[in-house]
Amino acid sequence: MKEQWLNIPEDEIKRYVGRLDQVAGIKTFILQDGKAWCSRCATVYNGSGLEFNVYLDRCMDISSARYKGIPLGWRSTPGDVAPFYYEAEGIRWLRSYFGGLLTTCGLTNVGPPCERSELTGDGLHGRISNTPAEDVCVERKWVEGKYELILRGKMRQSALFMENLVLEREIKTFLGAKSLWIKDVVTNEGFRKSPFMLLYHINLGWPVVNEKARVCIPAKATIPRDKPAEAGPDPWYVITPPADEYPERVYFHTVEEKSDEVTIGIYHPEKLFEEDFRGVYIKYNPKKLPKLVQWKMLGAGEYVIGLEPSTAGVLGRDETERRGEMDYLLPGEVRTYKVEIGVITSSMESYFARLVK
Repeated sequence: MKEQWLNIPEDEIKRYVGRLDQVAGIKTFILQDGKAWCSRCATVYNGSGLEFNVYLDRCMDISSARYKGIPLGWRSTPGDVAPFYYEAEGIRWLRSYFGGLLTTCGLTNVGPPCERSELTGDGLHGRISNTPAEDVCVERKWVEGKYELILRGKMRQSALFMENLVLEREIKTFLGAKSLWIKDVVTNEGFRKSPFMLLYHINLGWPVVNEKARVCIPAKATIPRDKPAEAGPDPWYVITPPADEYPERVYFHTVEEKSDEVTIGIYHPEKLFEEDFRGVYIKYNPKKLPKLVQWKMLGAGEYVIGLEPSTAGVLGRDETERRGEMDYLLPGEVRTYKVEIGVITSSMESYFARLVK
């Protein structure tokens, strides 16, 4: 097997290398070009071919990711943008939206801007994705025979007389893994209850997204958001080639809740790559993230499928409150969320094959 070398025990592998970062590690650096200047970033690589960039100054989101050189996430036209270029008004959030494998949305708004944004500061998809991390910690260590690579930090969304919410994030992988794990702990450190909305904007792009692939979701119900999604000639699970005129489509899925874990993804029924690589999966707890949003944007230069587990959907703070569906964090309340993102290999084919429509 090509990857047997990754299973060498700790005491043996140390005999072959001077430093473990010859094989797997975390490198922190400063971005220097254009609007990215001068923001902090970290590259994580684990020896399996999985490599990803964590944007420390942008909520520790994952701005890009690759597996054996193949891009996994989608990149938006603005590219990497430092947080001080953030424009909170209206939908100007899009001017600093890098896309990436992960952009975090919230913490008090997800979706359209709040009508009271001059008071709440809640523009499109909220503020948290433009918040730099504090107390950043890098760990590289052996734990029960596994060499773990861990990044930790915390983001605070707060204002005088308003919310005081802290998101503590841990991103972990280990030597030889084809997946990464995100653990978020959100705490209301204020003394008043706060509206709370959280969405994991996971953006998959070409070549994972192409016309031979399929969106795979164990959905028991699917609701189109609007007329373009309802009238689209191709269903939600079909991926078409890039089109010059393509209205974005959004779907709301209710997934099967047979356990505390559900797996969704983009799967290739036909083998498109030489390696053991059939797509990308996302695993999460549907009881904690009950709303699954699918963003289907297959326009030329805007070719992306977003799979977005969420606490509250993307209707925005105003509409969510109007419907009586807003979630609130009480003073001192703590919530924990976990998301796993990884490469679909042949061992997972049977699961995804049954989901192909």
